[in-house]
Amino acid sequence: MRWLHRLRNARPRPVYRSGITGQRPPGVPRTPPSHGRHRGRPRRPRPRPRRLALTALLTAGVTLTAVLVLRDDSSGDRDLGGSRPSAQGGRCAPTALLEPPCGAWFGAFVPHTKDDLPQKVRAYEKQIGRPLDIVYTYHDMSQVQGARKEGQLLTDEEREVGRDRLLLLSWESKVWGGTAAQQPTWKQIAAGDLDASVIDVQARRVKEYGKKVFLSFDLEMDTRTPASGTPEDYVRAYRHIHDRFRALGVTNVVWTWITTGYLAHADLIKRMYPGDDYVDWVAYNQYNYYRCHKAGWLSFAQTQRATHDWVRENISDDKPLMLSEFGTANDPDRPGRQADWYAEVPSVLKQLTGVKAALQWNYRDPGPHCDLAVADSGAWSSLRKAVSDPYLNQPLK
Repeated sequence: MRWLHRLRNARPRPVYRSGITGQRPPGVPRTPPSHGRHRGRPRRPRPRPRRLALTALLTAGVTLTAVLVLRDDSSGDRDLGGSRPSAQGGRCAPTALLEPPCGAWFGAFVPHTKDDLPQKVRAYEKQIGRPLDIVYTYHDMSQVQGARKEGQLLTDEEREVGRDRLLLLSWESKVWGGTAAQQPTWKQIAAGDLDASVIDVQARRVKEYGKKVFLSFDLEMDTRTPASGTPEDYVRAYRHIHDRFRALGVTNVVWTWITTGYLAHADLIKRMYPGDDYVDWVAYNQYNYYRCHKAGWLSFAQTQRATHDWVRENISDDKPLMLSEFGTANDPDRPGRQADWYAEVPSVLKQLTGVKAALQWNYRDPGPHCDLAVADSGAWSSLRKAVSDPYLNQPLK
């Protein structure tokens, strides 16, 4: 698969020592097979007065059968384990920048090829017993030619998934599988060299889609310098893309800036912030890597709090925040440890000021012991319970 270029091009990561919290070892960002949205828990019917237990049971059975038949006939997302709550009186309806006022979105990166995204998303949703709010997908900056979909923002499969979910599109200044000479630099992007062939083409596709999408340019940019340019080159390239979209009348993009959140890169990350006028959401990717990077075991809280507090103090104290990738390795010596890790997620999220979305990474990272996917039925059960929390079940409309 073309995403394997990341494994080939990955830079070595420094040793990630036990006890260092809120930091992620640097490395070339992942591009897996490709990327979800959530829905709320199913509404339960109000209990009816029961005269006979058998009558009530039969009535409930008939009602459930009728509901399932209707869903099977009319829902494109049947068998996903839930339906979305509605925003009562509009109080919890998303803002213009897709911020859920009453809680947080839950999303995921789900391994897939470009062609099977809908099926993979539904299979993941079946595992967690609910629909996703946000689906995370990746694209390069190659020209759209023939059947190649890597450079095509909003493929047919993404549009299908996006009918009932939000999309986070990660757009990278790469040509996956291309030669070194084909890789765009930030200076070239800022100079407008890709406007006619790539940027304007994709801007018009996003505009035609109409529905709002989260869009990120060069996630984990703090791992891409100096290969792609200087921090200042990145800022100019980001602003140029933003301004080209605006010049072409694209108003349905929520600009999402994603760093590693690795605090050893703190000064670099600050230099690469495009500015409040160019960023709608600030996001970062933090994990419990454990043996993957020779680290000690870190709880969900330990992976998130230090970076969250630093971002609030040094980048923005009011913009919505997104945990654009979070996850944990498994501990083969303590099989229930991953389940315990996911059980902590809802309570910690509620304590992280301004975090309005959390996306689980259900895949692996390059290297030994680096499988960050949900490992077993116990961990799936724990994640399923965690994401059923009302705080993570917010209305999309």
